[in-house]
Amino acid sequence: MTDEGAEVMKSSFTKQNGNQTTLSDSEKASRLNGKPLKTEKMDAEQTVQLEEDEDEENFKDLPGHEKFRTVAIIIGKLTAFLASLYFFICSLGLLEAAFQLLGGKTAGKAFSSGVLSNPFAGLMIGVLATVLVQSSSTSSSIVVTMVGSNIIPVEKAVPIIMGANIGTSVTNTVVSLAQATDRKQFRLAFAGATVHDMFNWLSVLVLLPLEIAVGYLSWLSKAIVDTMGLEGNNEKTPDMLKAITGPFIKSIVKVNKNIISDVAAQSNGTVGDVLKRWCVTEEVEVNKTDSHENQITVQCDQVNASSPMASVCDDLVASKGIDPSSPVQLEVGYVSMYATFEMRNVERCHNLFAQTDLSDAAAGGILLILALILIMTTLYLIVKILNSMLSGSVSKMIRRTINSDLPDPFSFLTGYLALLVGVGMTILVQSSSVFTSTLTPLVGLGIVSVERMYPMTLGSNVGTTVTAILAALSQSGDTLKHALQIAMCHLFFNLSGILLFYPVPFMRWPIAMAKALGRTTAKHRWFAIFYLIAMFVVLPGSVFALSFAGWVVLTAVALPILLLFLTVILINVLQRKKPGVLPAVLRNWEFLPLCFHSLKPIDRLIELTCRCRFCQTLQHAAKDSGEDFDFDDAPNNAVEVSENFASSTANVSNEDRELLPVTEGAFTISSGMNGVHNSAFNERL
Repeated sequence: MTDEGAEVMKSSFTKQNGNQTTLSDSEKASRLNGKPLKTEKMDAEQTVQLEEDEDEENFKDLPGHEKFRTVAIIIGKLTAFLASLYFFICSLGLLEAAFQLLGGKTAGKAFSSGVLSNPFAGLMIGVLATVLVQSSSTSSSIVVTMVGSNIIPVEKAVPIIMGANIGTSVTNTVVSLAQATDRKQFRLAFAGATVHDMFNWLSVLVLLPLEIAVGYLSWLSKAIVDTMGLEGNNEKTPDMLKAITGPFIKSIVKVNKNIISDVAAQSNGTVGDVLKRWCVTEEVEVNKTDSHENQITVQCDQVNASSPMASVCDDLVASKGIDPSSPVQLEVGYVSMYATFEMRNVERCHNLFAQTDLSDAAAGGILLILALILIMTTLYLIVKILNSMLSGSVSKMIRRTINSDLPDPFSFLTGYLALLVGVGMTILVQSSSVFTSTLTPLVGLGIVSVERMYPMTLGSNVGTTVTAILAALSQSGDTLKHALQIAMCHLFFNLSGILLFYPVPFMRWPIAMAKALGRTTAKHRWFAIFYLIAMFVVLPGSVFALSFAGWVVLTAVALPILLLFLTVILINVLQRKKPGVLPAVLRNWEFLPLCFHSLKPIDRLIELTCRCRFCQTLQHAAKDSGEDFDFDDAPNNAVEVSENFASSTANVSNEDRELLPVTEGAFTISSGMNGVHNSAFNERL
C-alpha cells in the first residue's frame, strides 16, 4: 500500500452532528483487511437493546396506579388507531361513491363508444372508467353486462380488463399524498404506492401486444371455462368488509350501480339518477283518460239508423244539404278511459343525501370534498398514533419481523409467503384498493419496506380476481359463462405478470422504477400531482381521443413518442451501468438545455408564481437536507454517516482505493491538495 493510502486512513470520520472520532490502529487494520467495522448503527442497536431492558425494568418498578395509567394509555391508543382505520376504510367507500356520482354515467357512455374495436382505446377506456368510478369491480361488472348483452365480444373486453387493473391503483397513490409534509416518509410512501402502477403498466406493455397478436388470454380463459360444468347459483358472495363499513356509508349515501351498467347497455343514457333517493316504492293503479281525434269517411245513406252517426248525417243533410249518397269526410273526437299500473315513490332512503334533491354532479362534488377531508384526517391520525406506539425498540422489532426472511434454506420463499398474505387479506376485505391503501402509510413510516410491499401488492392483484371469480359463480344462465371467462382473463393477466416480474430478482423492475419515482417526488413534491394527472388522465385521455381518428393517426403520433421514451430509458441505463459504450456526448445530458433534463426550472417557476407558505414548503423539499436517503432505512432510525477525508487522496492508487471500506451511509469524498476537487459520489453497502 502506498504512503498516500496510509495517510488516508489517518483521517477522521465525522458524523452529521459534527462530532469526530479517531480510528484506532486495530480499526484501521480491520478496515484495510476488508473486515467489517462496527459502525454507529451497530452501536445504536446495542443502545436500543439497553433502553429496552431499562424500559422493562422501569415498568416493573412502577407503582400500581402508574401501571394502570400506562396500560390505559396503550389501550386508548389502540382504540384510537382502530377507530381511525375504520373511518379511513369508510372514507375510501365514500370516495368511490363520490366518483360514481360524478363520473358514473360518463364511464358508462365511454363503454358504449364505437371505438372499442381498437384495443388501445379499450385499454384507456378501462383506465378512465375505473378512475372515474374508483372501483375495478364496478368496471368489470359493466364489461360483463356488455358481453352478456352481445354488445362487445370477450376478445374486445380483455383490454378493458387490463385498463381496469391499472385504474384501480390510483387510490393508494392518492392516499400517499397524505404524507407529503414529511420528505422521507413521502419518499417511501409514494414508492410503495407506485410499485403497483409500475407492475400494471409493465404487464400491459408485454401482454397487450401478445393478446392482440395471438389472443393469449381470451383463448386460455375460454379453454378453461369450456371444460367446466357451469351450474351457477343466485346466492351472493359474502362481503365481510361491507358488513362492517356498510352501515356508516349507507347512512350518508346510497348509489345505484345498476344505472351505470344500464347507461353502458343503452345508447340514449336516459335511465335515471345514480344517486338512490327512494328505497320504498309500490305499484299503484292509476285511471287515465286519453283524447283522440280521427278523420273518417261516411256515406249517410248506408248508415244504420241505430248508429250514433245517423243523427250526425241527419243534421248534415238538413243544415248543409249534402247528398246522402256522396261520401263525406268528418273529424271525430272521442275520449277513452282505462286503468294502468305504475311504480310510485313512497319513502326516501334513510341517508343524508337522499333527503335532498341535489343532482348527481352536485351530490358527488360535495361527497368528494367530504371524503378527501376524511381520508387526510384519518391518515394523519393513523400516522401520528403509529409513530407514538411504534417508536424505538418496538418499531425496530416490528420492522425486523415484517421485513425479515424465513430461515435458511427457505429464505427464498419469504416473498411468496408475503404474496399469499396479500391474496388472503384481499379476499378477506373484498377490495385490493383498501388493502394496498392501508399498507401505504406503513411503508411511509418504514414499518413495511418497498421490497416487502411489492409481493403483497401482487398478491392483492390476484386476490381481487379470486373475488371476481366467486362473484361470477353467483350468476346464472349465459351471464355466468361470460362473467367467469372475463374473471379468468383478469386472473391470468395478473398471474402472467407475476411470472414475468417476480420470480427472477433481476426482473423485479417495478421496485427500482417505484423508488426512482419516490426519489423524484421527495425532491419535487409537485411531481406527485403531475404524475397522477399525466398517468391516469392525460395519457389515457390522449390515446382515447387519437383512437377516434383511426389506426393511422394513432400510430403516427404514438409510435415516435414511444420510441423516444424507450431510447431515453436505454441511454439512462447505459449512463449508469456501462457509460463506456456510449459516445462522450451521450454520457450525460449536459449538452441539452437545462429544461430538457432537469426539473429545477419548473421549481423556480413554482417558486416565483406560488408565494403561499404551504407551496414554499413543498418547493424547498430538496433543500431541507443535503444527504440522500436510503430506502432500506426507516425515517425514524436511518443512520447517515458523512466521511470527509481532509488529507490528500488525489494520488491514491486504484489498488489502494479498493481497500477502503464501504460503510453503510452516504459518503462525500473530496480532496483539497493543490486545489484539486474530486467529484462527489454515493456508495451503499
